Amino acid sequence: MAKASPKRLYLIPVLSKALDVLEILQREGKPMSLEALYRRTKISKTTVYRILKTLTHRGYLAQSQDGLYRPISNPSKKRFGFGCQSAEMPFSEAVTKSLQAAAADTGIDLLVLDNHYDPTVAVRNADNFVRERVDLVIEFQVDQDVAAIIGDKIAGAGIPLIAVDIPHPHAVFFGVDNFRVGFEAGQLLARHAQQNWPGRTSWVLGLDLAEAGPLVQSRMTGAFEGVRSRIPDIPVESFVRMDGRGLRDISYHLVLDFLHRHPKDRGILIAAATDTSALGAVQAARELKRERHIAVVGQDCIEEALKEISSPRSALIGSVSHEADTYGARLIQLGLSMLAGQNVPPYNYAEHKVVERQGPLPGPAKPRR
Repeated sequence: MAKASPKRLYLIPVLSKALDVLEILQREGKPMSLEALYRRTKISKTTVYRILKTLTHRGYLAQSQDGLYRPISNPSKKRFGFGCQSAEMPFSEAVTKSLQAAAADTGIDLLVLDNHYDPTVAVRNADNFVRERVDLVIEFQVDQDVAAIIGDKIAGAGIPLIAVDIPHPHAVFFGVDNFRVGFEAGQLLARHAQQNWPGRTSWVLGLDLAEAGPLVQSRMTGAFEGVRSRIPDIPVESFVRMDGRGLRDISYHLVLDFLHRHPKDRGILIAAATDTSALGAVQAARELKRERHIAVVGQDCIEEALKEISSPRSALIGSVSHEADTYGARLIQLGLSMLAGQNVPPYNYAEHKVVERQGPLPGPAKPRR
């Protein structure tokens, strides 16, 4: 008679180990340390540590100030609210996708509401987050005039708040170091001028984002200082700030008007608060066939800007990447730390990288990071 083959067990080893850890904590009925759980389970300490962190993030365990872990009887899924800047703006969309992916990885329920680049809508969305009783709000909107209103509403409901890029009262800040990203953009512009137009820089324009307030405006302050650090003899009256509002059409018309008023001027450097604004400036330069005498640097490294940078004849010579794909994981971790009662810094800076075309115009179309 044929011998019956053993029944195959479809087990997931790491899940079994996680259940072992959870069951020990439930049986003991008292908080336990990583070391104690490692000794009891005989699982590697690294694996036990990762299991504990995962179960804590998912709400099955709590960790006390002294590092001990205890089970939570009725774990609940955390729910974060995210007010995205605008689904129609590439950088905002990149941040949203990064945040959605990180929330899915950590078991966070994410409620996304679109602010439509409109302060009135942003305030209405803040009210919705309060009504929905989310555990934490991540706010991404650019109008400083309503930042205080939004901050007050969220704080009044006792909900922790993270503000992306634009500071809000009662909020922890997350975003780039605006002066530094501006400064590095300015240095890139100055280096281009030195290589291509020695001693012939006539204007330095800053396409600002005034409604975002002083912190974001420091991108232009930094850009001007970056240019001065390399070309100190440019007269102060040659530095001009314009409010492009971070938008393409407005920036296009501002730069087009400026170029019409200065038809013979060459060696014009333009620092833009966003890539969208920078693309408007590039459009104006191209329309008037003055690209060789104008250099533009943006911020954000959106896809359209990267394609433009790779073109050897384009006036867009570079941008500063704010590494949008890293925002999600850092924002989720920051939010979880706040909910766990941990002390977090008031200002948390994202990484950034300068992206530029190699060589002077007309050089090889090879962007590098």
